[in-house]
Amino acid sequence: MPAHGKHRRPRRPVSRGIALVGTGGVALALPLIAPAVASAAPVSGAPDIAPKAITAPAAPVAAKAITKAPAAKAAARTYTVVSGDSLSLIAQKKGIQGGWKGLYRANQSVVGDNPSLIHPGLELTLHRNSVKATPAQAKKTASAERASRSERRSAAPAAATNTGASAAAPVAASAPVQAAPVAATQYANNLDGWIRQSLDIMAQRGIPGSYEGIHRNIMRESSGNPQAINLWDSNAVAGTPSKGLLQVIEPTFLAYHVPGTSTDLFDPVANITAACNYAADRYGSIDNVNGAY
Repeated sequence: MPAHGKHRRPRRPVSRGIALVGTGGVALALPLIAPAVASAAPVSGAPDIAPKAITAPAAPVAAKAITKAPAAKAAARTYTVVSGDSLSLIAQKKGIQGGWKGLYRANQSVVGDNPSLIHPGLELTLHRNSVKATPAQAKKTASAERASRSERRSAAPAAATNTGASAAAPVAASAPVQAAPVAATQYANNLDGWIRQSLDIMAQRGIPGSYEGIHRNIMRESSGNPQAINLWDSNAVAGTPSKGLLQVIEPTFLAYHVPGTSTDLFDPVANITAACNYAADRYGSIDNVNGAY
């Protein structure tokens, strides 16, 4: 029979552990006591808190100021006058809309009251709005101007013709365009003076031409002799010899005579202006004539 004595419960081994509890940003270590049994359940009550990753807010990126550079203002072009230039020749070379008149209007303050007198070294402004005309446009404009002059010449004799017994209804005649009065200018009685006087008259009448173009053709045709006459060419054989500084025949002189000038074919100014008027109608300008015309 077993002996009587105190009955003791067997002690179970105790395992100690540490649980980490997060409180804000600080971790606390707490002791845990749990039975060391293989099949023991996990300790409950310890919160399963994962540490939070604290990310600093990104610094604000300064917005780039987008500055639009102001467009450079288009500067007007300029042209420096050289020897032999004229407003007509410059306007033709640079394709200025409105021709020499448009160029003169834009530069009247520097040119002065006489558009035919421009001196080498003078700086002219070629405005951007004077767009260069294409060759086709320039040709069309020149053709229109020639047609207009031809119509004016043909209209004059027709108006003077008597229509017979049945009188036509009266037609109101348009008032002639009068050139602006200019101060009286004294011209030398030589080739230089004749050319300059002719250029002033041509400017008032809208007839293109330059000093160089007129002088060059005079020297070829007559060597500067206002009494020169050709008695051997085909015109002479036909009975209408070429006469004067620019060797104009009588029918051409009468058809292209510029009002206000002498009716004498040998008169230097009348001869030059009539010849330049003819050349403008036939070739666009006396500047375009480089041989017999």
